[in-house]
Amino acid sequence: MFFEGDRIDHVREMILAENGVERGKALAKLLPAQRSDFAGIFRALKGLPATIRFLDPPLHEFIPHDEASQRDLAEKLGISVDRVARRVKELHEFNPMLGHRGCRLGIVYPEISEMQARAVFEAAAEVQASGTKVRPEIMIPLVGFPKELELQIALVHNVAAQVQKERNVKLSYLVGTMIEIPRACVVADEIAKSAQFFSFGTNDLTQTTLGMSRDDAGSFLPRYQEEEIVRQNPFAVLDQGGVGKLMETAVKLGRSTRKDIKLGICGEHGGEPDSVKFCHRLGLAYVSCSPFRLPIARLAAAQAALKQ
Repeated sequence: MFFEGDRIDHVREMILAENGVERGKALAKLLPAQRSDFAGIFRALKGLPATIRFLDPPLHEFIPHDEASQRDLAEKLGISVDRVARRVKELHEFNPMLGHRGCRLGIVYPEISEMQARAVFEAAAEVQASGTKVRPEIMIPLVGFPKELELQIALVHNVAAQVQKERNVKLSYLVGTMIEIPRACVVADEIAKSAQFFSFGTNDLTQTTLGMSRDDAGSFLPRYQEEEIVRQNPFAVLDQGGVGKLMETAVKLGRSTRKDIKLGICGEHGGEPDSVKFCHRLGLAYVSCSPFRLPIARLAAAQAALKQ
């Protein structure tokens, strides 16, 4: 999910809310914008599946950290600059990548997930009523414990039931998760009891498996390659011997519980030829990557299929 313009202002208002009532008012302002975005996506896809990842980044990324910008935001929202500065301090994390983000946001603030789910399903109902088939696939990020996913999926199903009753419509949708934490790979059989699909988020899975920050590894990876500790940059080419084995475990365990589970990969590895071919051997059905990498991904997938 991406936010800009008025949307980012509503997001910031939600983040700066001091209680559930204030947060609900801000989310109510954000709902129509999100619904409009999703409706546009569904219309453009004309019946093709649309994977929608729920909010993933930590909240501090959406609010300004310099004093001048905090003053501007306070003036725009009609609150004190001290309130903005205090909230920025409260949201500070020493390691945000492993902090309060992904499904953890939806667990602590379920109203955020409820708004996102409602936006998805109201948009789906609107577009479906116009005669266009809609196939939303909701993806819950950063799941490591089965219970996290169970709670979020229950919330999604509850909102879906409400919207279908309100709009007198029947919607078809899937709910799955991103596999991007090693723990998720080794308990994938339990997670698959709830998840209808897995999408391997190999950017974060590589970071959490190797204990390396993608943003900071540039200071030592060249030497690692010189010493042949690693043959290639693991953030560019999938580490098949480590990360790949965890993926293989997750595929095997996931299918042991749900034979027809849909499997894919999202991240920059999804556009790298050797990584795509490895994913094909694992039995993954799709890759998701940056638009400019799509031709390479398609060629690699075709070559892997022909070789098989």
